[in-house]
Amino acid sequence: MSTDRRPHPTPSAIARRLATAPAAREVVPLDPRQSVRWHMHGVPSPYSRWNYHPEYEIHLIRSGTGRYIVGDHIGTFAAGQVVLVGSNLPHHWISDLAPGQVIDDRDTVLQFHPHWVDRCQDILPELAEVQTLLKKAARGIEFRGSTALRAADELEAIGAQQGSRRLGHIFELLGVLAAAPDDEHRTLTKEWLPPLRDEDAADTIDQALTYIVEHLTDDVRLAAVAQLVGMSDSAFSKYFKRVSGQTFSDTVQKLRLSQACKLLVDTDVPVASVSHRVGYANLSNFNRQFRAHYDVTPRQFRRENRG
Repeated sequence: MSTDRRPHPTPSAIARRLATAPAAREVVPLDPRQSVRWHMHGVPSPYSRWNYHPEYEIHLIRSGTGRYIVGDHIGTFAAGQVVLVGSNLPHHWISDLAPGQVIDDRDTVLQFHPHWVDRCQDILPELAEVQTLLKKAARGIEFRGSTALRAADELEAIGAQQGSRRLGHIFELLGVLAAAPDDEHRTLTKEWLPPLRDEDAADTIDQALTYIVEHLTDDVRLAAVAQLVGMSDSAFSKYFKRVSGQTFSDTVQKLRLSQACKLLVDTDVPVASVSHRVGYANLSNFNRQFRAHYDVTPRQFRRENRG
């Protein structure tokens, strides 16, 4: 009887492998008893991965340190960080983990769909200030100082309450973030897909994004996505630009370069291999587009952002 003596992957190795995968479309489960989703999770965890979803996300780091990426922005985090992630904006938090280490309840997360805010504002005009906040969230927003402290308290309180008291903390949290002074918040990434108010448009863009991220290493063609959503090439091209605010080719480029940033920071894969993994057949073209987008070469980016 033979025994497999190969070492089993550590939780940190599993988390690292998840971090370098293409952004996954996370399905946020709905609970008919609640209008928004609140939960906590640790790392490693299936929830801790490079992902995107139509829902807005308010994300609190409760413990640990590490690196995070929101869209095309990479930075470091520590306990107390609060970030508002926009609709369909890829994101991930990667903790500094020792071999075998587990951090329980590292994250507190609140997720809510754009349509929920729209419906609330229809009957609660006082929420108008929140719309300004959510428009800025398309680029991701990090909060600091007293705003982050107050937001963290409200986020934790949401999970401890039910009914109207729970709703009170949700609206208070949104009010705290909307009123953040200029020196206590900053936007993180270049323009991404803005929130979509039309449900059919959101579904169409969601299908397109899912196809793109699942075929990043391929020659992603507009014609294939147009066929997927049942439109002609020209009609889909115009429709995509109108409802998303950017061209299809620009979106593909942003997703590819964002994934390249992940690989450059979190792996030792050579730049030429990174280029190939994110769908660039020509290394020179990859280097040129990367530099145009980030003002540095891929090698410089790796040196400046390695932990």
